Amino acid sequence: MRSFDLTPLYRATVGFDQIADLMDRALAADVGQSTYPPYNIEKTEDDAWRISLAVAGFSDTDLSIEVNDRALLVTGRKADDTADRKYLHRGIATRAFERRFHLADHVRVTGASHVDGMLHIDLTREVPEALKPRRIAIEKAAASQADVVDAKAVN
Repeated sequence: MRSFDLTPLYRATVGFDQIADLMDRALAADVGQSTYPPYNIEKTEDDAWRISLAVAGFSDTDLSIEVNDRALLVTGRKADDTADRKYLHRGIATRAFERRFHLADHVRVTGASHVDGMLHIDLTREVPEALKPRRIAIEKAAASQADVVDAKAVN
């Protein structure tokens, strides 16, 4: 296991806390972290994405989606099955899960749907008008008369 000390980065920069936090999260990710439920992230447009989680066996009431401080948290809690069943093979996992996604600035959740065992979460980046690039008009200056010499004044 590699460990990196990012303390010099914190000491030498001001205002780059987000980048340092992102690096901390990436480097501190536990290699034994659960891969359940499996998910895809696809880019649907230039500023739009879709996260799809395979949540077979979960109903809409068992799932929860929350956005808090640029973090998207998807949780699933299956109610205890009170039916007395005897399984010969149990391959469909319905254990509780918590999956966290960190969102970039100005990315917001625009919708979610649960279809055929797949939970789809749509995301869009909406940059405020103040931060969008804008074109500045260049005005034409009036012709300067100061450098013109009158021919009659010279003779």
